[in-house]
Amino acid sequence: MSDAPATPAPSSPADGQAVLHLFFALTPLADADAVSEAVTSAESDGYQVVPVAVLGHKADIGFMALGADQWRLRRLQTELVSAGLELVDSYVSLTEISEYAQGVPDQMKQARLFPQLPPEGKPAFCFYPMSKRRTVEGNWYTLPYEERMELMMEHGKSGRTFAGRVLQVVTGSTGVDDFEWGVTLFAQKPDDLKEVVYTMRYDKASAVYADFGTFITGMTGTLAEVLDAVGLR
Repeated sequence: MSDAPATPAPSSPADGQAVLHLFFALTPLADADAVSEAVTSAESDGYQVVPVAVLGHKADIGFMALGADQWRLRRLQTELVSAGLELVDSYVSLTEISEYAQGVPDQMKQARLFPQLPPEGKPAFCFYPMSKRRTVEGNWYTLPYEERMELMMEHGKSGRTFAGRVLQVVTGSTGVDDFEWGVTLFAQKPDDLKEVVYTMRYDKASAVYADFGTFITGMTGTLAEVLDAVGLR
């Protein structure tokens, strides 16, 4: 009988990439070398791993990982926990092309399905989940498609005014996590994060029809920079 570990069949989306946000607290057992090894191993397998130094009490360090196979993302999670980090929050999603963006050029579709992260010159980071509202006063899913499309075009126009300052990565999570989308923002400055969210909340698609989850904020950098910032050397 072979002692080789079992290799499961890939759990991969038909289009795009699997995405996993992991947020950890440090423990006395945290091992910087083991954390580095887990991240570099995933990167050597062709996965993108964005390290984040988290601000505030919600976590100490975070990672946004993207790649083809959810099994490989699960292995990264396992290795980071084994490195002495305590998992305190997470989010599972998939890159996608919105039903309201089917007509965009192929280059834009590829950028949404296969984003190259982190973007250069945008160290300010924010992640939050969101869903469209289903209430008597405002149920997004009872609106005609044409009206939803018009509202999303208005919403997208607001977002495009921040081109060059903020990169928005919206990933789908209906059926795979508690909200319907995960929103990851990369910005030049932290007040860019505040301004883009504030501005877009005035759009009807957001003001009337959106519910938001917890915001987690920090800074992206090299793995060495992030480990040093959180006290792992």
